[in-house]
Formats: sequence, structure tokens, C-alpha cells
Amino acid sequence: MGARKVGKYEVGRTIGEGTFAKVKFAINSETGESVAMKVLAKTTILKHKMVHQIKREISIMKIVRHPNIVRLHEVLASRTKIYIILELIRGGELFDKIVHQGKLHEDESRRYFQQLIDAVDYCHSKGVYHRDLKPENLLLDSRGNLKVSDFGLSALPQQGVGLLHTTCGTPNYVAPEVLSHEGYDGSVADVWSCGVILYVLMAGYLPFDETDLPTLYRKINTAEFSCPPWFSSGAKLLIHKILDPSPKSRIHIEGIKNDPWFRRNYVPVRHGEEEKVNLEDVQAVFNDIEDHYVTEQVETKDGGPLIMNAFEMITLSQGLDLSALFDRRQDCVKRQTRFVSRHPARTIIATIEAVAQSMGLKVHSQNYKMRLEGVSSNKMGQFTVVLEVFEVAPSLFMVDVRKVAGDTLEYHKFYKILCGKLEHIIWRPAEAAAKSFTS
Repeated sequence: MGARKVGKYEVGRTIGEGTFAKVKFAINSETGESVAMKVLAKTTILKHKMVHQIKREISIMKIVRHPNIVRLHEVLASRTKIYIILELIRGGELFDKIVHQGKLHEDESRRYFQQLIDAVDYCHSKGVYHRDLKPENLLLDSRGNLKVSDFGLSALPQQGVGLLHTTCGTPNYVAPEVLSHEGYDGSVADVWSCGVILYVLMAGYLPFDETDLPTLYRKINTAEFSCPPWFSSGAKLLIHKILDPSPKSRIHIEGIKNDPWFRRNYVPVRHGEEEKVNLEDVQAVFNDIEDHYVTEQVETKDGGPLIMNAFEMITLSQGLDLSALFDRRQDCVKRQTRFVSRHPARTIIATIEAVAQSMGLKVHSQNYKMRLEGVSSNKMGQFTVVLEVFEVAPSLFMVDVRKVAGDTLEYHKFYKILCGKLEHIIWRPAEAAAKSFTS
């Protein structure tokens, strides 16, 4: 059985993956608390000259302490890696909810939007501008509350500099002035992104969505969009005030908070006294002070897929209907993009490889883990998926599927097609129970 410890944390399966980091499920062995552990290799950080960016992201996450923002617990370092210990958010991305349900009811959309505005307003009060606000970076906790994450593109104000000049973020959610290269106010640009998110929540699709970038940019620059008929007049009015192409006349957060549509059933978030933020551990991690190193203990198990431990099985099922774990219903897309098979692990890998190649994807496979790469359907970037096989019981394997790059909506469409093509190897507990009952 594979086991790994980093300091006081027992490290489990990968639950997220990006270009420069992996996110692992972990347990604090002293408290029993489940956490998310973001793991970055120091060589990668140095190679891509990312020391300043990572240091900034960690510092920002320590500064912003709010109920609607993912909490950073601590930062650790070994000789080769940096570990960012984060609050574990169990509810997935807000985008997944839209994919699962379609457009959300106006009252539900308003509640998420109120929580988003509270969090963004708090960030701005600390001089922090997110710059990459989109549904993929908005998570939901087990109680259905919104949590803003991923401050990798955030900006802190520089002394004597009023405007930001870096063009960043996801094109569909970016404000016109960000695309103009003439400098912009980070707070006003964040408000635009919040408006696009509100539109997506209520409509189920983007206000600006074109396959070619020049047309997309033209529509953003002129705010060329229309609201669907089911939007209330109050919602339409507010969205038009937010998606104003002129940053000078665009509504500010204070104006949004005073808007009649926004204020309906609004309960301002309450959080405790301001905590004193100490950034010494961040400095220590990057200054290579050996006293702050944690020890890594790794026991490897060769010859087969990783065995999933009880902690991880409980976490997968905690607060969820267990049927979601086994993806019992195929008529809708599940947030938990994973399935179970009784076929041998090698057969599962070989079958997925053949199916992926038939879909025109490039396949990289090693140690019961696969990376599938292709071009995004809108031709604007890479589409990348990682699959990993876990042994959950003798002769029972779980295949975990994760998006690494590309649009979330496109990813869910891909997952549904993939499961359709793998139907013959997917085991469904409901069907198994029915067979044993009738035999």
C-alpha cells in the first residue's frame, strides 16, 4: 500500500492538477482535519521564473481572511518542494453546478452573486485585485456557500502606481480596458468579471462567446450582448450597469450593494475580528531556512495502481449521495467525474487509451496514470485531461478523471462522450444489485 507523509500531514490522492502544481488530499494527523495540499516543485518555480508570482499568491491568500474566500492554513517546504496547505472545499466548482442544472433560478443566482461581491469587496479593501474571476475559480463548500479561489493572477498595489498594465485572465470574462493595453483600475475590471459571472449563472451560457478572438474582443469592447427574456427587469438593469464598456461610467461595488435587485434578501457576511497576518513563514520558505523544512516519508508500492485508503473513501462519500461516487445516472453530468470498473487495471488503461486515440487525442501513459491532450473546440488553447486508476477493493477499481486545461463546459461534454464509449467496462452497483436479486 502506498503511503506518504509530509510533516504532520498524511498525503492521499491527487484531487486537482494545473500546469505548475498538483493539489493533493491530505489529513492533519494531529487534528484529523482534512485539507487540500498544493504541491509545487522548486525546480519548476525556478525554471519558469515564478518565485515572485508564487510568493505573491501565498502572501495574498494569507492577507485575505473572509468566509467566502478559500483559507490558507500554512506554508511548508522540503528541500525540493513547497507545500501550500489550504481549506478543503468539498462542493466542487460553481461551473459544475451550472453544467449539472443548466441556468440557475434568479434567487439562487442572486445569493451566489451577493457572496461573490462581498468577497471581492473585501479583497479590494485590502488592495487585492483578483483579475481572473470566473465560475471555474468559484468553489462551493458542503453547505452551498461560495468560496473564491485561485489568486495566481492577483495583483497587489505598487507604491506610486495607479493603474495595472498586465493583460491576463480568461478572454470571455475580461473587461474591455484590460484588452486595450492602456492601463486599468483592477477593482473596476473585477466588477466587469462579476457581471459576466452573474449573466452566466442566470442564462446558463456566456454573454460574449465567439470562436475567433477578434470577433470576441470586438463584442466585449462594444458590450454587444442581449439578456434572455427570463431575466427580470431589475437583473437586466444591473447587468447593463456592470457590463458598461467604459470603466469611468461603470457601476462600482458600492453602487451594486445599493442596487434594489441586489439588496433583496441580502444578508451582509459577518466575520470576526481582523486577524494579524504574519508572513514570516512565507519568507522562510523562499529563503531556504533549513529549520522550516518538513520531512517527506514515502513508501512505494510497485506493480499496480495506488490503493485508496479509508480516509479518502470517506471523503469522497462525505456529504454526498454515494450513488454520485459510482456515477449511477447517465442522463445528467455528475460533478464527480469518476467511474468504477471490475475489469483488471491493465484492461481499463488499454481500453481508455484506444478510445482516446479514436477521439483524436494524444495519449501519455505511465504507472496507471494517463494524460490526454487535444486542441480546445474553440481553437483558443489546449484541452488536457488526466485520468488515474485507484484500487478501492480487491478487483474493484475507480478511475478518477480531472480537467487540467480547457473550458469546464467542454470538459463535461467530453466526459459524457468518454463514458458512453467506455460503457462496456463501467460497473454500475444498481445493475449488479438487480441481477443478484433476480437470480
